[in-house]
Amino acid sequence: MPQSWLQQPPTPSQAHSELALARQQVLTKPPGSLGKLEQVAVTLAGLSGSETPAVDPVRMVIFAGDHGVCAEGVSAFPQAVTAQMIANFAHGGAAISVMAKELDASLEVVNLGTVGEVPELPGVIDQVIAPSTANMAQTFAMTREQVEAALTSGDNAAERAKAAGCRLFIGGDMGIGNTTSASAIACALLGHSPQQLVGPGTGLNAEGVTRKAAVVEKALVRHGDNKEALTVLASLGGFEIAGLVGAILGSAAREIPVLVDGFIVSAAALIAVHQQPRVRDWLLFAHRSAEPGHNAVLEALEASPLLDLGMRLGEGSGAAVAVPLLRSACALHNLMASFADANISGKSEE
Repeated sequence: MPQSWLQQPPTPSQAHSELALARQQVLTKPPGSLGKLEQVAVTLAGLSGSETPAVDPVRMVIFAGDHGVCAEGVSAFPQAVTAQMIANFAHGGAAISVMAKELDASLEVVNLGTVGEVPELPGVIDQVIAPSTANMAQTFAMTREQVEAALTSGDNAAERAKAAGCRLFIGGDMGIGNTTSASAIACALLGHSPQQLVGPGTGLNAEGVTRKAAVVEKALVRHGDNKEALTVLASLGGFEIAGLVGAILGSAAREIPVLVDGFIVSAAALIAVHQQPRVRDWLLFAHRSAEPGHNAVLEALEASPLLDLGMRLGEGSGAAVAVPLLRSACALHNLMASFADANISGKSEE
């Protein structure tokens, strides 16, 4: 078990947050006029322990894995797509590949186990646990040993990011069937019904969504009421979700802020926060997914995402789109003149 799973992460620097907040009050603008960009700059100052926060270099890591629950007909796409998309990531054709290049961010893909064969590819790290998880509607999706292997893979990704000097970590997901798994996790931890949280995923019609909700209900009945983080993850999760949990915990433990993507990554973040509550301090939320379950997870994590663009792609793509906002927040905070610097009259106290 990686050490980050067992220990609370450090507390962000309150002193630097307060310095950043004080600076925001004297910049050449009405206080609060930059909205969430001001809040983000103050948060990043505390997370970075610096009066001049920055998010570069950015590291993106996509975890990929297949789900045994696909045997229940929960996806509009065949499982072969998972392996095919790994190749697409490596060849630069996927949305996150384009965004990584556009943002000059480093991109890794970690293959934790796919039904389809994945050849040796540039930028793809093979850490295969099994071809897929078991069918969570019938039994535990993963053994305890498989969960630990996936958590360790995620923790190792965070360690590589730290060694590379990265200041922002973005996790992405690839795994046909993983919205079923994420919905089950959210239902188990939050007490919602599948009918409230299950959505179309890759594009199911209404009949497909109803069938998917019934599969999640079946898995929840089998699982029972246990809310212990590792048990929920093993029972209802996926290799890539467990890898993301390990990466989130590992990044927080190493004082790297995490920009959380959509529904799948947020479900992993929910597990991470249930395991180590102070992880929440290290999370920034990029966007509100079109998946209905995402709202419930965001509410549980008291998260106010930066964007709401109707996205539901996964891969870390929503987080990637939000990176320029973080960069803008840092630039405005660090480079704007104060009223005194610019010899401009400040706000009257009357």
